[in-house]
Amino acid sequence: MLVNGESYQSIWYDRDNGKVTVIDQRKLPFNFNTIQLHTIEDVFWSIKEMVVRGAPLIGVTAAYGLYLAIKCNRNVITPDFLTKSANYLKSARPTAVNLEKIIDEIILKLINNISHKNIESIAFNLAQQIELKEIDNCSKIGDFGLSIIDNLYKQNSKRTINILTHCNAGWLASVDWGMALSPIYKAFEKGIKVHVWVDETRPRNQGARLTAWELQKAGVPHTVIPDNTGGHLMQQGMVDMVIVGSDRTTKNGDVANKIGTYLKALAAYDNSIPFYVALPLSSIDFNMVDGVKNIPIEKRDDDEIRIMECMIDNEIKDALIMPKNTNVANYGFDVTPARLISALITEKGVCKANENSISKLFS
Repeated sequence: MLVNGESYQSIWYDRDNGKVTVIDQRKLPFNFNTIQLHTIEDVFWSIKEMVVRGAPLIGVTAAYGLYLAIKCNRNVITPDFLTKSANYLKSARPTAVNLEKIIDEIILKLINNISHKNIESIAFNLAQQIELKEIDNCSKIGDFGLSIIDNLYKQNSKRTINILTHCNAGWLASVDWGMALSPIYKAFEKGIKVHVWVDETRPRNQGARLTAWELQKAGVPHTVIPDNTGGHLMQQGMVDMVIVGSDRTTKNGDVANKIGTYLKALAAYDNSIPFYVALPLSSIDFNMVDGVKNIPIEKRDDDEIRIMECMIDNEIKDALIMPKNTNVANYGFDVTPARLISALITEKGVCKANENSISKLFS
């Protein structure tokens, strides 16, 4: 996608210096910085500290992390080393299933080729393949989601379609194109009139900081709203559809996404507004049912609630927004039950949020 006229991905391999490079999403929208990842420890830190975030991007970054682990430890590559490296990366973020699935997929192939003299090249090629696959998947998600938006546009006499989204499920979260934003970008490029209601998405404000930044760079009309405004807009007929992403979806269609998604789904259901989840099939966990009971929900640092990063006099500063040492609870995700979801938009098509429909996409 374009940033100030230049084409970027959220992660790429810089062939000029042989380094893995990522956009530092913690600094957006105030500063556009990139960081080079040299070691597996750098990759772990980047995932843990949300330099990179979003289920597909986390998976791709972890794939490069395994490559860097091998590159930096050529003389100690054993099955035990690879397994420990994999478990280390998995522990960075527990909720996003892409991280675990991609690591397991790569580790199996690496262990099977452990005696190969070019195992470093094999690891690199696997990471590159996964990167390209995620880009292709997100583009296809956009194509299938575009059909939904286009049909709604025609049904409503080609008036502007108002779409609400929560958190950031754009290209920053998924190398390129995005999940929830991919259909919006495709619709905008086609000339469909769209407007996006962007939840600020407290406490880290990924909507206000990242989604708004993405949409602004792409020229897509949008308005940032406080998280609690969505229900009111739906009651007043100001929302035509909701599209969000997913960090983990169970095989029966329950969806874990950024905290606050469940409340938007409830409001949409009460107002008969379609609620879509856009996700690559790699985000579906076929080993899990009943997401409310079983999906691990990450609890993050208390200071993410207590402190907000602001720009004051052209300087980025931390601002305490409540009494010091106040007790807080910082849950990173919630689970939206399948019954509240109109459909899942994937790279293989649109399906109902239930085991039977999901399974058909794989068959």
